[in-house]
Amino acid sequence: MFIYDVPPVRVRYADTDQMGYVYYGNYARFYEIGRVEALRSLGFHYKEMEASGVMMPVYENRSRYLKPARYDDLLTIRVKISDLPTVRIVFQYDIYNEQGDHLNAGETTLVFQNSGTGRLCKAPQDLIEKLKPFFAATV
Repeated sequence: MFIYDVPPVRVRYADTDQMGYVYYGNYARFYEIGRVEALRSLGFHYKEMEASGVMMPVYENRSRYLKPARYDDLLTIRVKISDLPTVRIVFQYDIYNEQGDHLNAGETTLVFQNSGTGRLCKAPQDLIEKLKPFFAATV
């Protein structure tokens, strides 16, 4: 299993609603920050993948709101990939404030798509190779 904690992200005023809580729609943005930075930590970059002709659109997005994040909070986004990707990849997220309170749990499923044909394709081999060490069988 691959797990990565994104360095803390500060909640900006623009992220909040009238009550000072993070607006629910902004969690999808936090998920995107999490997955991009998690893959970047492996040396894998979306921009290079897209230049090679593979896109990664979101297929499904789920979110569970446990406690509100508030203006000026520092959030840690923990990203998990439980299975090696095939034509799809599933990211799980847990978001915590600086006190360690679990604020949100989410999951997104993305698919790999050939940008020229629009057809689904296998995950790039480069990504598979970078993730494999986290899924090696334990003896």
